[in-house]
Amino acid sequence: MFGSFMKKPSISAAEAVELHRARKITLVDIREPSEIQASGKARGAISLPLAALKMRADPNNPDCPSELTCGKPVVLYCASGGRAAMAAQFLGQMGYNDIHNIGGLAHWQQAGGEIE
Repeated sequence: MFGSFMKKPSISAAEAVELHRARKITLVDIREPSEIQASGKARGAISLPLAALKMRADPNNPDCPSELTCGKPVVLYCASGGRAAMAAQFLGQMGYNDIHNIGGLAHWQQAGGEIE
């Protein structure tokens, strides 16, 4: 499925909201901590800034969030979708194969997703 994130999202923001409520995906906020502090993040999303992604998302790293290695699809967002697309490429190169970019936090909110 590598490369699917480069096309129209295979999971829409609305679908991501429903799948996240059902605990069927891992939702990842790629933004910097200062951005999250300023605007909040999707409720239940893990914070994994793009700058730290290559190191922290490596399954061999003891700091790799367990949510990434649980086998669920990984759904990414940032401010507008650009960094999430880069993150999807990095994750694909690391062997993750079910990766989706839903765009930005605003897309999540517009789809009815909660913010914390």
